[in-house]
Amino acid sequence: MADQGLTPEPEDAEDADNADNADNAEDVADAASRRQRKGAAPTGAGLDVIVVGAGLAGLACAADLIAAGRRVRVLEASDDVGGRMRSDHRDGFVLDRGFQVFNTSYPQVKRRIDRKALRLCAFRPAVLVHGPQGTTRVADPTRRLADAIGSVRTGGIGPRDMAALAALSGWCALAPPRLTKAAGVYRPDRSTGAALKSLGFTDEFVARFFRPFLSGVFLEDGLATSAAVFRMVWRSMVRGSLCLPADGIGAVPRQLAAALPAGTVVTDSPVAALTGEGVVLADGTDLGASAVVVAAGPSAASRLLPGAAVPPYRTVTTYQYAAPTSPLAEPTLMVDTRMRFLNTCVLTEVARTYAPTGTHLVQASVLGTDLPGREGEVRAALADAYEADSSAWDLVATTTVADALPAMPPGHPLTRPSRISPGRYAAGDHLTTGSVQGALASGARAAREVLRDQA
Repeated sequence: MADQGLTPEPEDAEDADNADNADNAEDVADAASRRQRKGAAPTGAGLDVIVVGAGLAGLACAADLIAAGRRVRVLEASDDVGGRMRSDHRDGFVLDRGFQVFNTSYPQVKRRIDRKALRLCAFRPAVLVHGPQGTTRVADPTRRLADAIGSVRTGGIGPRDMAALAALSGWCALAPPRLTKAAGVYRPDRSTGAALKSLGFTDEFVARFFRPFLSGVFLEDGLATSAAVFRMVWRSMVRGSLCLPADGIGAVPRQLAAALPAGTVVTDSPVAALTGEGVVLADGTDLGASAVVVAAGPSAASRLLPGAAVPPYRTVTTYQYAAPTSPLAEPTLMVDTRMRFLNTCVLTEVARTYAPTGTHLVQASVLGTDLPGREGEVRAALADAYEADSSAWDLVATTTVADALPAMPPGHPLTRPSRISPGRYAAGDHLTTGSVQGALASGARAAREVLRDQA
C-alpha cells in the first residue's frame, strides 16, 4: 500500500554519444519531432530553470517556480507524466502501476489537488486480518465505533489493545502536530516496533496486526521503520481517508501537469547529463538554464547528481486479477498474518470504474520481485483468504516497482536541503518521507531554494 510518487530513471544515455551516426539519425529526428509536437522549443533559450522528471516532486516544483515568474521546462524521459504514479487503461481495466492509494489529509494535497475532480472512492476505515484461525476485523475506534466494538466482541482485538489503539489514533487525530512531534515515545527516534511496545500494545497484537499491515505501508516486514515516520503516517491515516481516484492513481499527476502552461512539460526527453550551462539530452540536444532541479528517481538522481545522498529503496510486486464475481463484497483491505502477501483487496469494490461491467479486479502485493512460481503461490493464498476459487481468475497485470519506497530507519531525516551545489538541486521523496506528501513537499522546498538563490 505504499504511497508512491517519484519519477522513473531516464533511459540509458549511450545514444547521445552516437547522435551523429547515420544509424541513429532517424531515431534522433523522430525524438526531436515528438518533442516539437508536444509544444517544446528545440533549444533552452530563455529558460530560468530546467526540472528533470515529471513525477509529483518535479510537477510541484515547476508549479511553484512558474507562480513566482520563472521560465521553466520539465523534461520527462518516459511517454507520460507521473513517474511511478501512473495508470494504464487496457481492455476496460484501470491498472495502476502497483497498488497505490490516495490520502486526502496531506497538507500538500489540500493545497494543490482538486479532490472533487478526481472522483475519489474511499476504502472502509478497517482492516481484515486473515490467519490460520480465520479472518477478523480491526476497525478504527475513532471513526467507526460500532465496528470497533464488534472487533472486540469477535476477538479481532482485545480490550487492552483496543484501548491502546484508541489512545494512539485519538492523539494523532486531535493533537496539534507540534505536540505529536514532541511526544517522548518518538523522541529520541527509535524503531516502530519499539514505539508500539512503549504505547502499550501486546506482542501478540503487534505480530498479528501491525506487522502485516505496516509491511504493506513501509515495504519492510521487521517494524524497523522510524517511529517518527510511523507517527506521521498514522496521523495522516486517521485524519483523512484512503481512496482511489475513479480514473486511476495516474489522474493525480495528470491534474498537476494540466495546470501548467502549455509546453512546460516535454515527454520522451531523457537527460543524459548535466552540463555547466544546463543539460544535454540523450539525442545530443543541449538545453541551457541557470538552475537545474533533478526530480527523477533514485538511480537517475545518483547518476546525474553524484553528490546527492540517496537511501536504499524497497521493491514491491503487484498482481492484478480479473474475476467473474467479487470474492469480498466490501471496500476493505485484507492482510495476512503468515505474510504470504502484503495486502489484497477487490479494487472494484472501492472504485467500480476499475473493471468492465460484469468483471471484478482483485489485487495482491508482495515484497520483492516476481520470482518463478510466486504468482501461483499468491493465487493459492488468495483462494484461502477469500474462501473462493481463484483458479479461473485471469492474471491481467504483473507490476514490479524496483524503487517503490525509500528505506526510512530510525534517524531518517524528515526533510533535507535540496541544494546540492551552485545551481544544482534535487527533489523527491528520498529527501523527505516516502509518500505523496513527501514528494510534493520536496518539490516545494526545491522551488523555494532555487528562488532564494536567484533572488
